[in-house]
Amino acid sequence: MLLLLSLSGTLVVVINSTQLTFYILEYHTFIHFQFFRSIGDIFLQGILFEGAVMMFWRKNSHKENECVHQLQADEKVNELRAAMGRLTKASEHFCTDACLKRYLEARNWDVDKAMKMLEETIQWRSTFKPDSIRWNDIAIEGETGKAYRANFFDRQGRTVLILRPGMQNTTGCENQMRHLVYLLENAIYNLPKDQEQMAWLIDFTGWSMSNAVPVKTSRETINILQNHYPERLAVAFLYNPPRIFEASWKIVKYFLDAKTFAKVKFVYPKNKDSVELMKTYFDDENLPAEFGGRAKLHYDHEEFSRLMNEDEAKAEREWKSENSNGHINNGKPEVCHESAIALPAS
Repeated sequence: MLLLLSLSGTLVVVINSTQLTFYILEYHTFIHFQFFRSIGDIFLQGILFEGAVMMFWRKNSHKENECVHQLQADEKVNELRAAMGRLTKASEHFCTDACLKRYLEARNWDVDKAMKMLEETIQWRSTFKPDSIRWNDIAIEGETGKAYRANFFDRQGRTVLILRPGMQNTTGCENQMRHLVYLLENAIYNLPKDQEQMAWLIDFTGWSMSNAVPVKTSRETINILQNHYPERLAVAFLYNPPRIFEASWKIVKYFLDAKTFAKVKFVYPKNKDSVELMKTYFDDENLPAEFGGRAKLHYDHEEFSRLMNEDEAKAEREWKSENSNGHINNGKPEVCHESAIALPAS
C-alpha cells in the first residue's frame, strides 16, 4: 500500500507497509529521511527530520519575505512614477527605478514625501547644474588633496571618498560645494553596477578651529548629501577627531536626519571597538596608514586631474553612444544616472 501526501509541492511524505519516508525537495536540494519500525530509529530520525523541516521553513520564510518586500517596493516605485506625471527628457533620464527607490527609502516609503523630495532635487539640479561642472573649473579646490576619490574600494566594492578637512585651502562656499558635488557625481559614476552607495573616510589630522569651515558650509554639505543624494552614503568614518571638534559636532549633528546620523561613526585609535568596526569595512592592505591601515596615502594632484579628465571624456562618449542608439541604457548607468559627468555640458 502506498500513500502520497504533498504539502505546498515541496514536502512529500510516502507511507508504505515497511517504512515511512520523508522527502524535502527544493530547487536542487534533496534531503531524504527514513523512519523504520524500530522505536529508537523513529525517535532519532524524527528529531533530525524536525530540525531539517524547521530549517527549510525558515529559509523559505526568509525568501518569501524578501519576495514580498520586493513586490511592495516595485508597487511603490510604480506609484511614485505615476504620481510624478510626465517628465522632461532630462528628468526621465535621471528618474530611473533605482533612483525612485532611493528617494522612497529616504522617506520611509511614503510616496507623497518621496515625490516632494524628488521634485526638490530636480529643481536643485536645474539651478545648481551639476552636469555643467568640469574638473578644470574646480581643480583649485583639490590642490591640497582635501577631498578626492580613493584608488581602492571597501570590502563591499563601494567607491571610497577620502576627506581631509585639515587640508582646507579655500574659503568660498559656492566653489567648495561645486567641488563636493563633482566628487559625489564622480564617485557614483565609478560604482560597480551592483553597488549604489559610497563610503567616506575623514582624516582630522591638522584640523583646528582656525581652518574649520563655517557652520553654513557644513549645513549646506549635509543638505546636498542627504536631500539630493539620498541613500548614496553607506558609512562615514570620522577618524581621530580632536576633542575641540565635539563643540562643532554638537551643532552640526542637528542638521542630520536619523538615517544619515546612524551612518556616521567616530573612530579613535585607542578605542579598539571603533577601530575593529572600521576594519570590517576595509582591507588592511588598502586602508591608509593615516587610518590605521598598511597602505601609504599619497595624493598626486596632477595624476588625479588626469583621471578626472579621463572620466569626463569616457562619460561623454557613453552619453553620445546611448543617445545615438535612441535609448537609455538600463544596465550600469542605472546606478550612475545621477552622475552629472555622464552628461555633456550644455
